[in-house]
Amino acid sequence: MNEAEMFETNRNTWNAKVPVHADSEFYDLANFRKGKSSLNKYEMEAFGEVCGQNILHLQCHFGQDTLSLARMGAKCTGVDISDEAIKLAKQLNTELKLDAKFVCCNVLDTSQFVSEKFDIVFTSYGTIGWLPDLKP
Repeated sequence: MNEAEMFETNRNTWNAKVPVHADSEFYDLANFRKGKSSLNKYEMEAFGEVCGQNILHLQCHFGQDTLSLARMGAKCTGVDISDEAIKLAKQLNTELKLDAKFVCCNVLDTSQFVSEKFDIVFTSYGTIGWLPDLKP
């Protein structure tokens, strides 16, 4: 399997996971919609004050962490390879009346789709294992 096929398999896998995750207790979308942050205490401590910061969230899935940061006053952009995840992220963004931006692309191609400069760039746990090479 070549790299393009691997990324397509990855995209299809994450597309299939979106509805399962959206209905799961782990992601707890019902309480998230009511204002609960998806960020853990240690993540919030690591970020510090984010109000007014420009944040790029790589491999954002359907954007809960991105939107949690936006709720805290950050200007956020989330990137993910899954078009279904980005579709849900945009729906949540609209529903919650936030102003995050979401981009569907392979994380390795982010610079082709996002040109802004950021104060903070992050990805969360469970993400880098999907990448065949960390140098790009």
